[in-house]
Amino acid sequence: MPTSADGGAGLAALYQERILDHYRRPRHKGALERATGVHSVKNPLCGDDVTVAVLERDGVVVDARFTGTGCSIMQAAASMLMELVRGRTRSEIDALSQRFDEMLAGGEPDDSLGEMSALAGVAAFPARHKCARLPWRALAETVDGRR
Repeated sequence: MPTSADGGAGLAALYQERILDHYRRPRHKGALERATGVHSVKNPLCGDDVTVAVLERDGVVVDARFTGTGCSIMQAAASMLMELVRGRTRSEIDALSQRFDEMLAGGEPDDSLGEMSALAGVAAFPARHKCARLPWRALAETVDGRR
């Protein structure tokens, strides 16, 4: 990570562009017909609403999709999350969720989170933490609901 003020500003701009890209052109958005688990979560305070559906085989998420409406942070987080969890087991997803929480608490990008590291800047806005966490909550309930 760049240490100069200019390099830091460039990285922040890159992260902002990544978030906007996922918001404008979300990946894996839409219904998942053969889902093995589906769960919806809503934040009534801001209106964010997300449904996560997964297709799991032999303990591995082979497909994940989302639907819903909300702010750019929530939509981008959902898009990035659907990419991140494909090919992962529940224990791997739990570990990534914990790392995401740590990143939100500390504000430092975590490369193990892939593109989700772009959401590190949300740490500076505690009121937006719920927006970034909402897709994770839906995913956790989706995967837990299969057990």
